[in-house]
Amino acid sequence: MSSVQRWEVLLRYRLIETFVQWEGRLTTNHLCSAFGIGRQQASKDIQNYLKIAPNNLIYNPSKRGYEPSKSFSPQFTQGLASEYLNLIHNNQTINGLLTTIPLPKCFTEVLTVPERKIKSDVLRPLIKASREGMRIEVRYFSMNSPKGEQRIIAPHTLVFCGLRWHVRAYCEKHRDYRDFVLNRISEVEDGLGERLENPSEDADWHQKSQLIITPNPNYSTDQQKLIARDYLMENNKLIICCRKAVVGYVMDRLGVKPAGDIGMSHLVLSVL
Repeated sequence: MSSVQRWEVLLRYRLIETFVQWEGRLTTNHLCSAFGIGRQQASKDIQNYLKIAPNNLIYNPSKRGYEPSKSFSPQFTQGLASEYLNLIHNNQTINGLLTTIPLPKCFTEVLTVPERKIKSDVLRPLIKASREGMRIEVRYFSMNSPKGEQRIIAPHTLVFCGLRWHVRAYCEKHRDYRDFVLNRISEVEDGLGERLENPSEDADWHQKSQLIITPNPNYSTDQQKLIARDYLMENNKLIICCRKAVVGYVMDRLGVKPAGDIGMSHLVLSVL
C-alpha cells in the first residue's frame, strides 16, 4: 500500500479481493449489500482499488462484473481460502441482525470452544500496566493454588495461544518471567509503581527457536508424502521460527511431538 487508508475503505478492498478470488466474479451489488452504500460509491471503490492493483481485475461485460486476471495477486488479503469460508460462516451467524452479503447457499460449520470469561476490570489494568511499565498485584488461581494467591507481576505482552489468552509477565514471587492465564486472574490492584525488571531481560521471550517438523518416520512413504502435502513441507520438512517462550503452544496447535531428546533452539518434531 502506497498510503495509509481509512479502515472502512480497507474493509471494502478486502471484500473486493475475497469475492473476486474465490467466487470468480465481483459486482457493485456485493459492496452495496455488505456496506449499505450506493452503487456510485461502490463503483468508485472498485476504480480506486484498480489504481492500487491495476492488473488484478478484468471487467467481463457478459457477466456484468469483474473477474480475476491471470496475474491476480492479493494486496489486502492473504489469498487464503479460510478468509472466504469464514466470511460465509460469519455472514450466516449475523443473518437477521445486520446487513448481510449476497453469498451462495453454502453451509459451513465452525467448531468453537467455550468462551473463557475475562473481566474488563482485569484486562484494563493489565493493558495499562503493560503500556506504562508498571507493577500490579493480582489474585491468581492455578492448579497449585486452586483457591488463589496474591502475586505481584509486571506484564509486558498479551499472548493468544489459539485457545486462550495469557499475559507474559515478570513474577516477583518466582523471580522470573511466566505466563498467566487471563481468566484465572482476579482482584487486580494497580498503582504499585514502575516495574523492577526490564522486559528485555525476558530471555525466553526474545530468544528465537527453530522448529523443524517432519512426517512420522514410522509412516509409509506415501503416507509421509501426504503429511508433507498437508503441512506444505519442502523436502519433507517444515521450518517454523518462533519465540522460545511459545514453543509449547505452537506444538499444541500443530499437533506435533518431539522426535527425540534435543535442544529447544533447534527442535525436530514429528507429525503423529
